[in-house]
Amino acid sequence: MYDPTIGTFTATGSANRTRTYHTATLLNSGKVLGAGGAYSATTAEVYDPATGTFTYAPANLSTVRYLHTATLLPNGMVLLAGGDIGSVALSSAELFNPATGTFTLTGSLNAGRYVHTATVLDNGMVLLAGGTSNGSTPLASAELY
Repeated sequence: MYDPTIGTFTATGSANRTRTYHTATLLNSGKVLGAGGAYSATTAEVYDPATGTFTYAPANLSTVRYLHTATLLPNGMVLLAGGDIGSVALSSAELFNPATGTFTLTGSLNAGRYVHTATVLDNGMVLLAGGTSNGSTPLASAELY
């Protein structure tokens, strides 16, 4: 864990799964949602900085998802969108509810995309832009959630 006041790192608890190309999202509670990633199947876990522990979320993601985005919404839920699964761009999206620890599918993207950006706008909508659908050609499109 990094302490910016003194500029040092301190060892903390270990994650339950090895993750790469995953997302880590700071929740309103101060905990951190780690979701998806290569080698992590459909698992998610929540890190609690107060205890230094990682706990599996009660539910799994709907699909293996890596190189996706995870965006904290104004209502406290997290939107996980797009991603890659074995060089196939995903168009699916799901919501993580921190109160229940569950994932629920939501509206799909218009275009499957990964390594894109997702930004919450002032009106609460999420702008998803760019990325790729095949690993080599950039997408010149954007969409709103």
